[in-house]
Amino acid sequence: MLKYLLKEMRVHHYVKNLLVYAALACSGKFFDAEKLMPATLIFAAFCFTSSIVYMINDIKDVEKDRNHPTKCKRPIAAGNISISLAIFVCVVLFVVATVCCIASKSLMASFLLLLYLCLNVAYSMGLKNVPILDVSILVSGFLLRLICGAVAADIVVSNWLYLTVISLAFYLALGKRRNELKKTAGNTRSVLKKYPESFLDKNMYLFLALAIVFYALWSVDPVTIGFYGLAAKGLVWTVPLLCLITLRYSFDVEGDSDGDPVEVVVHDIPLMLLCAVYAMCMFSLLYVLR
Repeated sequence: MLKYLLKEMRVHHYVKNLLVYAALACSGKFFDAEKLMPATLIFAAFCFTSSIVYMINDIKDVEKDRNHPTKCKRPIAAGNISISLAIFVCVVLFVVATVCCIASKSLMASFLLLLYLCLNVAYSMGLKNVPILDVSILVSGFLLRLICGAVAADIVVSNWLYLTVISLAFYLALGKRRNELKKTAGNTRSVLKKYPESFLDKNMYLFLALAIVFYALWSVDPVTIGFYGLAAKGLVWTVPLLCLITLRYSFDVEGDSDGDPVEVVVHDIPLMLLCAVYAMCMFSLLYVLR
């Protein structure tokens, strides 16, 4: 039963919530316990809250999921977990997430987390069937993770970094919609029938281009370099690495993938290695050579 509960909670998707630490990591103060602790509590709260969102969505779509080629294997759709048990687990997770928010002592981060929950419940209840709005809500989830982590740790985030995350999130969300449309012909998600494939294809790469430009501007911004010190001048050389990472990701998405970001990354060893190299370069520039 525990195995099915963990699968239903989408524990492997918790990797998305690492974005909570982005502002703190980029501030050069990641190992400051006074800032790391509240950020970690918000990270935990986001993990539990995201599981609530996934379970609510699966309860709402249980009949549709049973007719989907892959979603039919989800524990609720497959009958491994009853709806009543799923609701009980959601209540427990909400209580635990609330305790984490209170312990973080960040009222604003707690409010933003509640906003994330409300937006995603509204998404599950019907907003996911509205073109553009559906992907905008998905993007808001990434942005709220970044902001929550920054607020909890009391870190100021560069506007260029905000724009980078927003653009990358649109690229990922549109890519997921495009591949869902290609694989199911819109038979399992009504909103897909409203999206022309060419629209999704063109705009996902538009946002990818914007993301790389915004990231490059962040890496050469005098404010960024002045804040991090002389070693930060090397940040511009992480731009080609980002290009390679997104090229490899796009290569996967253009294949037989359904476009889910986590599934794409964990099933591509070269992509994971590129991400590891990028992480080591950033760590060296912001912590070792600073």
